[in-house]
Amino acid sequence: MKIKQEAGERHVLTVTVDNEAGILAKIAGLFTARGYNIDSLTVADISENHAVSRITIVTHGPPAQIDQIHAQLERLVPVHKVVDLTEVGPYVERELALIKVAGTGDIRVEALRVADIFRAKVVDTTTASFVFELTGPPDKIDSFVTLMRELGLVEVGRTGIVGMVRGPKTA
Repeated sequence: MKIKQEAGERHVLTVTVDNEAGILAKIAGLFTARGYNIDSLTVADISENHAVSRITIVTHGPPAQIDQIHAQLERLVPVHKVVDLTEVGPYVERELALIKVAGTGDIRVEALRVADIFRAKVVDTTTASFVFELTGPPDKIDSFVTLMRELGLVEVGRTGIVGMVRGPKTA
């Protein structure tokens, strides 16, 4: 799934790193120093002994810029592996969002109906509001948020994208 943007193609990079203080700052600094934009950034510990983390970065740019980002990330000392999911073949990407919607009467009923269509889960409710949990590709979340704007959207929190290559092999 490749989405064209003004400044080039969108890429989802996974970076496996030692779980140590300062690595995220080094990676963010690499992007900042060169004027590259990070569209989404997620980090999580992925090892039983908490020694390794996986950073997922969504960025965009022309092929030469993406190649440069890839090469510079690989040069950082605590980086084990950099994979461009966009280039390795079919992959799955997902994002989690919490969406708060306030309303009563017919608006409340319509918000629940739309949430059901999108398979959003109600994780909190009061007599005047809902908090929905929704997972899926970013465009699904964007569509849900757009519809909820008309129904009393109050607040949105998004986790950022995580991705993984499809099939039995690791990237």
